[in-house]
Amino acid sequence: MLSNENVSGHSSGATPQGRSPPPATERQRRRRGQVEAMEERRRPGYSVHREVLDEEAVDEIAKKSDSKSSLREKLKKSMRCSGPRLKSCLLGSVPVLSWLPRYSLRDNCLGDLISGISVGIMQLPQGMAYALLASVPAVFGLYSSFYPVLVYFIFGTSKHISLGTFAVLSVMVGGVTERLAPDSNFMIWDNVTNASEVDVVARDAERVKVAAAVTFVSGLFQILLGLVQFGFVVTYLSEPLVRGYTTGAAIHVIVSQLKYTFGIRPVRHSGPLSLIYTVLEICYLLPKTNIGSLVVSVVAIICLILVKELNAYLSKKLPVPIPVELLGIVIATVISWQVNLKDKYGVDVVGLIPSGLQPPVLPDASLFGQVIGDAFALAVVGYGIAISLGRIFALKYGYKVDSNQELIALGLSNSIGGVFQCFAISCSMSRSMVQESTGGKTQVAGALSAVVILFITLWIGTLFEDLPKAVLAAIIYVNLQGMMKQFMDIRVLWRSNKVDMLIWVATFILTLLLNPDLGLAAAIGFSMLTVIFRTQLPKYSKLGQVPDTDIYRPLEDYDELKQVPGILIFRSSATLYFANAEMYQEALGEKSGIDITKLLSAKKKLEAKRKRHEKKNAKKAAKRSAANLEGGPERDGQNEIAIIEMDAEPDPSLPRAIILDLSPVNFLDTVAVKTLRSIRRDYGEVCIEVVLAGCSSGVIDNLQTAGFFNDRVTKSCLFSTVHDAVLHCQSAQKHSPHEDYNATHF
Repeated sequence: MLSNENVSGHSSGATPQGRSPPPATERQRRRRGQVEAMEERRRPGYSVHREVLDEEAVDEIAKKSDSKSSLREKLKKSMRCSGPRLKSCLLGSVPVLSWLPRYSLRDNCLGDLISGISVGIMQLPQGMAYALLASVPAVFGLYSSFYPVLVYFIFGTSKHISLGTFAVLSVMVGGVTERLAPDSNFMIWDNVTNASEVDVVARDAERVKVAAAVTFVSGLFQILLGLVQFGFVVTYLSEPLVRGYTTGAAIHVIVSQLKYTFGIRPVRHSGPLSLIYTVLEICYLLPKTNIGSLVVSVVAIICLILVKELNAYLSKKLPVPIPVELLGIVIATVISWQVNLKDKYGVDVVGLIPSGLQPPVLPDASLFGQVIGDAFALAVVGYGIAISLGRIFALKYGYKVDSNQELIALGLSNSIGGVFQCFAISCSMSRSMVQESTGGKTQVAGALSAVVILFITLWIGTLFEDLPKAVLAAIIYVNLQGMMKQFMDIRVLWRSNKVDMLIWVATFILTLLLNPDLGLAAAIGFSMLTVIFRTQLPKYSKLGQVPDTDIYRPLEDYDELKQVPGILIFRSSATLYFANAEMYQEALGEKSGIDITKLLSAKKKLEAKRKRHEKKNAKKAAKRSAANLEGGPERDGQNEIAIIEMDAEPDPSLPRAIILDLSPVNFLDTVAVKTLRSIRRDYGEVCIEVVLAGCSSGVIDNLQTAGFFNDRVTKSCLFSTVHDAVLHCQSAQKHSPHEDYNATHF
């Protein structure tokens, strides 16, 4: 029976006629305001009248269903084919078939056109710059901005992310290409200069093969993970982990570009601590800095930052942002061509850019075994960044991004891109923001940006052969300023969640020291360890009752709670499993003040002593019987019998019942079930009843399958709420006829 009653407050007052009320003081006005606010916040009350229910009663009343689908039935259902299901599967696998026929030219065409052109213009300098990070010729950055984007247009589900080259993935690819195709493998002797030099053409060709192979394998990983519905893997990449990782990877990106800024040629280092060795090598080579490259880089950085700040200042007035990077590479190319920076000042330039597209070539399968670990890291990082950004835009604009389909779309983009000598791609935050801000509403904007790149690759690319690499390095530095601002996360996380701050800092340090591939694996491992430690060290609490309610809260957190007499209510803030089961048992002993081991030992000793005396008395009785049969005088043996007195009443300082609140527990393993069984058995031997409360259906199933219940232990010891358990324990306690029964009904 449920009854509602509205609680409202009424105030009235009167003053004698002819006399005005005295002016209210500031304190009185404040008090009156507080009373009025409390009246406004007051909620309707409720009253429930029912019997105390355990899980057996709940199952009987609610008619618990035992029907569960078997694995065979689930597989049969999943393999069942029908017309509507086939159509849904086809549209889900190739999303362009579902949204393109409904594409509105009137609503979307203009915004997508402007957005596509703007993003395509950005793709040109970024593609060429990030190709340097991947240690491949600049033109392959343009290829990577064309083929994968078209594939994603067909299979992707996010309407706003801009797919293409990405700094973090590019530097990871660069680490693989320089490890498997180092300069030392391509040294040739120059008879003119009588010195050894690098065969750049052969080296770049081999590095392109390595980049294509690792990209192809990473795409296969993503497709496989998508087919087995493994999109949830991104949940292990928490936001602090991703931001700490991208910040650490950004440091790797910056260090890798310092050689172009200073015009030096440091030795390539690989493996853990390679970043430290590279920085030391650069510091050693600083006296050999090419002044021309340094000046070009500094001037380019200053100009790019100034124009980007102007863009931000005029963002509300400009319909389209100023294409600062495009203007930068055009102006730098013209100046380099006119001044002849390469020959006069030794400034390194992009060099030959072939026009046209490359024919498809299957990657070298012999390289797959050497890049499989790097490919998996690329697959996870690329997907994690893309799906995180895609979900942000999907939440903002009210549509759904399919995580598994995104894995397949990225996998097809990378695997097909690998066939066309592209390197690994993902989405870029800066390009995605431009695509959104310039009016892009669908994947058509991405396809149009690919058309812009195609036009540049076929007819305009050769014009940028005199572009200084120092300018591309400057573009990379400026584009990374957003990642550098992520250092501010440390202060914010310190205030909000210190564990998340620890994950951020640890991920950053591990990425710096172990490189992006191993650093990611170590960071995920560290993040998982923090979860394990938090479940191993939960907060254990004794609960008390909020007066006149069925609400129970930790006694140490509130001042006005009422502890239920004779009943201990115990709760752990974490789930119960093998890693913390023993600590759970120890914490229960500490909170209850019961040394259960000592009590059981004392009881066993007393029981053993009682049995010894019984045996001794039995022997004496047998001797007396024998003597009586022989006609001897009968002796009174009562005085010779030692009586072992047991406590008739339990220790009043101990609780009569213990309630284990399992509401925070979401699963139990076999170790946890054994722990609960031993707790119930051990405390039961010292006359303390133990019941469970707040068990979810999953926890009840775990108890059932692990053999917790038997002929003596049934579901009658399980209660849906703590208050049901309290009322049950109070009704079960024995009271003398003169004692008042103080139940906690309300």
